[in-house]
This record gives sequence, structure tokens and C-alpha cells, in this order.
Amino acid sequence: MTSDSLSDEEREQLEQELRVLQQEHGDLDAAIDALLRSSLPDQLQVQRLKKRKLLLKDRLTSVSGRLLPDIIA
Repeated sequence: MTSDSLSDEEREQLEQELRVLQQEHGDLDAAIDALLRSSLPDQLQVQRLKKRKLLLKDRLTSVSGRLLPDIIA
């Protein structure tokens, strides 16, 4: 599905999802940074947050690709 074939409603939903994902990604980044700055960081929690952040990054890429697909020249 290309961005041209998205309805206005679908485009708005994807843009909203993208904003939410970007916010969550930033929040996770801040949480990871805060954990790593603590005197005894919980490495298991850090790894879980990093894994979640990677999953969010994949979803961000997917949603962005639907909104702005690559142009094959």
C-alpha cells in the first residue's frame, strides 16, 4: 500500500501512532539513561528497556515507511 492509496483517516491514524511511538521511544531513552546513571543499575531492567526500544524503532520504521514510502527511481 502506498501513501497515495491511504485515506485521510488512515493517514491521520498512522501519524497519530507515529507521534505516540516517538514519545514512547524518547521516554524509554530517558529511562535507560536514568537507570544507567544510578549507582547500581538493574542490568536486567536495562536490557528489557533496550529490547522494547528496539521493537519500537522497528515499528517506527514500519509506520514511517507507510507514510513516506521509498521512491524507486
